[in-house]
Amino acid sequence: MKKNMPKTGKKLHKYGEDWDSEKELAFYERFILNKVPPELITVHESFGLIEKMWAIYPAVIPSWKYTPDIVIRNKDGQIEHVYDVKNSFSDYGISTANKLTFKQFARIYGVPVEAVVVRTHDFKTACVGVTKQLDLHWTQKKQDQRIKDGKKPTNPPLIKTSTNYPWIEATNYEYEQPIK
Repeated sequence: MKKNMPKTGKKLHKYGEDWDSEKELAFYERFILNKVPPELITVHESFGLIEKMWAIYPAVIPSWKYTPDIVIRNKDGQIEHVYDVKNSFSDYGISTANKLTFKQFARIYGVPVEAVVVRTHDFKTACVGVTKQLDLHWTQKKQDQRIKDGKKPTNPPLIKTSTNYPWIEATNYEYEQPIK
């Protein structure tokens, strides 16, 4: 009999929070803890996407909620980053259901979800569900072939060591840094 791969990591409890995986906790410890003021961070905050509704009696269609791993707001309370930690950018790491949920969240809240893959000294990130998405499956070989075929090159996911950047950098949209 074939054993199924576990779809979730080992659950942990630390800093008064429940963490879904060691990678999620590692992301928090390495890149957020003591770097972002705690009052600007929420862990596993629930966002409503669709309200519960009644179909033909007695059928009830359940509500749809999304609970990102970590949300960072600015001092005015506006959402700056919505992070969902994943094992990879593959279809296994980011399922079709995840992509649909991320799109619906962005439609309602106006901020896309950033998928994050934690590495030893940095993390890769890309906004998922926007029309100008970074190439989640980018490789140099693939890039060279696109250029050889006369196609426009694509951009790989961002590699970051801190959360101090605007989410739009994790897309393929043109963006100019505001003058301060």
